[in-house]
Amino acid sequence: MNRRINRLIKCGLILTSLAAAPAVANEDRTKKDLSEVQNALEQSRAEYDAQRKKIAKLQKSLKSHELDIAKNAKALNMAEQSVKETQQQQKQQQQKAGQLDEKHTEFQRILAAQIKSAYMAGGDDYSKMMLNQEDTAKFERTLSYYNYLNKARIEQIEELKELQQQIVQNQIELAKTEQKLVALHDEQKRRQTALVSAQKERQTNFKNLKAQINGTKSSINYLKENQQTLITTIEELEKEKTQKIELLGLNKSKGKLNWPSKGKLEHTFGQRKHGGIDWKGVLIGAKEGANINSVQNGQVVFADWLKGYGWVIVVDHGEGFMSLYGHAQTLLKDVGDMVREGETLALVGQSGGQASSGLYFEIRHKGRAVNPVKWCRRI
Repeated sequence: MNRRINRLIKCGLILTSLAAAPAVANEDRTKKDLSEVQNALEQSRAEYDAQRKKIAKLQKSLKSHELDIAKNAKALNMAEQSVKETQQQQKQQQQKAGQLDEKHTEFQRILAAQIKSAYMAGGDDYSKMMLNQEDTAKFERTLSYYNYLNKARIEQIEELKELQQQIVQNQIELAKTEQKLVALHDEQKRRQTALVSAQKERQTNFKNLKAQINGTKSSINYLKENQQTLITTIEELEKEKTQKIELLGLNKSKGKLNWPSKGKLEHTFGQRKHGGIDWKGVLIGAKEGANINSVQNGQVVFADWLKGYGWVIVVDHGEGFMSLYGHAQTLLKDVGDMVREGETLALVGQSGGQASSGLYFEIRHKGRAVNPVKWCRRI
């Protein structure tokens, strides 16, 4: 930057010397001075263009790293959900195993009691009754009683066998669930390691990008370009959004909306940015990986990476109302998804070139940004 300024100062001095030179100045000297001016200006433009190309390359690299972070964070989130579901399944299987064991013990007790009862009754009574048939009616009743008991014991023995098979099958399923849980925990560790690695690479890339931006006068233009990109995107969304789904807007919820994420307001609506640009939303300082929730029922109309804002998701609430959530670590919803109030849309991050984690949040009505503080509950 200083070299370019010095060169321009030199060019100015040369132009001054040209103006002050007498009309009879040597023509060769004039041409030489003019050539030096043109060369200095051309070199300055070339350095400026090269610097902008380098910034663009770093931005592309930053987007790539943030894409890796988003993929790993989403996969980690899904793995955590699978672990919870599998643990719940394991708990249910363990409860079922306990119930089967109790039922098995009870069957054994009943069967043992019946066998003992039959033994105590003795086997001679039946033989005597076969030989002594004076009381035919009593004999028939007793015979029916013995047949009933034998049939009941056979059925209980069959039920006991079936119960034992259920216990064996339950133990097999429980062993499979435990193996699955071990594999999920291993996957969790692998994803966590990959996430940390991607975050380190992103941090290094971010430092390089910041150094380039701080070293060039295009930093203000960089902010303005980002702002214009967001405005253009919002305008396009206003034109392209469908009217197929009836939504109620936010008018009845003014002052009652929950904030999309918990945290301190680092920047407020209308606050002056660098380069004379005002904040069109708020920046909420939040922990990386925290949930970003929808402030009201709506439909996702945009979910992609946006220069200067990182991973962005936009929700249409109807009646011209839209909410925007930027700098996410990863997006959990896709375009077209219907979401309910309080439903998680994404996770807090620092994408888009942020030095620390946080959530950029906007509310717009018919394309015009409104102050979120007036629409959300007091913190």
